[in-house]
Amino acid sequence: MKIRNLSIAGALAVTLVATGCGKEGTPGGSAAGACGPPAQLVVANGINLTDSPTFARISGRGHVVVGVKADQPGLAYKDASGNRCGFDVEIARLMSAGLGFDPGSIEYKEIPSANREAAIQAGEVDYYVGSYTINDKRKEQISFAGPYIIAGQSLLVRKDEKDITGKDTLKGKKVCSATGTTSIQRVRDMGLTEPGNIVEFKTGSECVSQLLDGKVDTNTTDDAILKGYAAASPDELKLVGETFSEEKYGIGLALTDKPLREAMNDVLAKAAADGTWQKLYDSTLGKSGIPAVPPAPERY
Repeated sequence: MKIRNLSIAGALAVTLVATGCGKEGTPGGSAAGACGPPAQLVVANGINLTDSPTFARISGRGHVVVGVKADQPGLAYKDASGNRCGFDVEIARLMSAGLGFDPGSIEYKEIPSANREAAIQAGEVDYYVGSYTINDKRKEQISFAGPYIIAGQSLLVRKDEKDITGKDTLKGKKVCSATGTTSIQRVRDMGLTEPGNIVEFKTGSECVSQLLDGKVDTNTTDDAILKGYAAASPDELKLVGETFSEEKYGIGLALTDKPLREAMNDVLAKAAADGTWQKLYDSTLGKSGIPAVPPAPERY
């Protein structure tokens, strides 16, 4: 993978002392134990994005406001003490440090999938990191830095499920996913089950609860999310079948803020080149057993 030279003055220097969260061998979150210490990131100096209105807003208040989720083990979760952990959280912190702001001062706002574009457009958040698939329709409303990881849509079922073995065995089955996601739209577009058997909830964790209660037959979304749930409840849940999409997770930001997007892509490229990305991944989502390497950021 070719890494473009950093264009940010005083580019990010990172020292990883302790990373991740959750107990050894499991993804983070209250279902998997308390969050461990986050990665220690050295805050970049001399960052000045003069043409970025978002950067000006951040500089005025002195800290970053990030949109996140809080119900995805391994990606973004809160433990019993309210500490946030997961790969998405670490990427949000990496961006804050790379832009010159203390990641410990981040203000997090939990925004459900269906409200992400509106929150970004309204300036309610400076950027959003939360299993956010890059696609052309969303690019009409917002911009994306990244991707910072690539996932694929999969299926989560109860451990004793025998009939569902992949996407082609969903006819007559109740399929659950979060409102506003590409996953639920793909179920409709591909005609994987009857319209009356498609169940939507505000968050993915509600689908997991419905699945455990026997009210739906499967929860479908990206494998990165589902493997976190399965690892948190290994005696009750499992994944089945092959992935049937490619989901490039990006960092959502204002549509016209190209200077900020380029700066974020530079931070991601630097983290990929110096091993920081791999360490952040291995200490969080990587504990669920999904191998991954950093993808090259898309420049547009």
